[in-house]
Amino acid sequence: MNLLEKLDAAAAARKALLPNGVGAFGIPIEEVYSATEARIGDRRVLLLGTNNYLGLTFAPECIQAAHEAIDKEGTGTTGSRMANGSYFGHRALEREFADFYQCSSAIVFTTGYQANLGTISGLAGPGDTVLIDGDSHASIYDGCILSGADIIRFKHNDMADMEKRLRRLGNRVETTLIIAEGIYSMLGDQAPLAEIVKLKNTYNCILLLDEAHSLGVLGETGQGLVEKTGLLNEVDFITGTFSKSLCSIGGFCVSNHPQLEQLRYVSHPYIFTASPSPATIASTRAALELLRKGNNLRKQLWNNSTQLYSQLKEAGYTLGPDPGPVIAAILDTPQQALLLWKNLLEHNIYVNLILPPAAPEGKSLVRCSVNAAHTTEQIKYVGETFSKLHSMVCS
Repeated sequence: MNLLEKLDAAAAARKALLPNGVGAFGIPIEEVYSATEARIGDRRVLLLGTNNYLGLTFAPECIQAAHEAIDKEGTGTTGSRMANGSYFGHRALEREFADFYQCSSAIVFTTGYQANLGTISGLAGPGDTVLIDGDSHASIYDGCILSGADIIRFKHNDMADMEKRLRRLGNRVETTLIIAEGIYSMLGDQAPLAEIVKLKNTYNCILLLDEAHSLGVLGETGQGLVEKTGLLNEVDFITGTFSKSLCSIGGFCVSNHPQLEQLRYVSHPYIFTASPSPATIASTRAALELLRKGNNLRKQLWNNSTQLYSQLKEAGYTLGPDPGPVIAAILDTPQQALLLWKNLLEHNIYVNLILPPAAPEGKSLVRCSVNAAHTTEQIKYVGETFSKLHSMVCS
């Protein structure tokens, strides 16, 4: 099988899961009206398939900041952070992230994906070990592969399995990087951070926590799982993205280890790509300020999340273990998931369809992402529609 035939095989496998005429992946959104509504084809739909957790995509402060940055600094930097691409805004945002997390250093990356790629491959290398949760995001897996370190997976959120693998490492624990996530993107469950920290300290490892989905969502000021658990000072490196609660694009890493600054000189995903545009940086800075003051937004987000989680559970759906902004209905077959997804769209509700192998344990998911801008009436309508479709999909 040559290179092109491999792609043909992948296309055939995807087509077998999806009937002709149903483009569930990469569906074009023709117009966006607000943080909660858009147009797909000729349908005005409710958006329950974005990661816009605080609903800030149309925040006037962010839009104005982006406009002003374009007027002052143009559309792009046209260079990497190591060349001409470190503007005042990039360094200011790094200082603001360091202050937000009460850390000494922060690095801004061009995407959240690159933040994990660059941090992991900069910290670990051949001869080292990375110990990761089996349900880790693709950016974590790819960062581990890029590093050349040995990759060991433990069962999802299974601390007994994690400790068993740490014991087997023997003296190699001294060069082991443990990686977990604040909120896991598939089922919306949270890492048992207190137990992970205990094992990290017992075996003297380094711990990296990806707060991509928990930034802005968890904690009094929105720092994420580290704030919710009171374990900020126990985590060595925190990564995250701008593309969810901060409604932009980019990523970051913060740490109190002075060695973080050395990543600027060894991390290829940081060195060899253009830096974020001035408008991106400006809107992110404005969003971070709103996030820090966003207690009311977080309260509304959790009200919406709890309401929808309760409605879907009451309707009989199997869900992830924790209520939160990521709510996934777990279906046994791709056909069930596709049927539910298609019927929700026919009721003007856009959600995410996730099929094997992306979904854990061979299951299929219909995943909702709730945000603070959804009204009580919108959430109620979504819950009622799921309930109405349950008997047809799960019979």
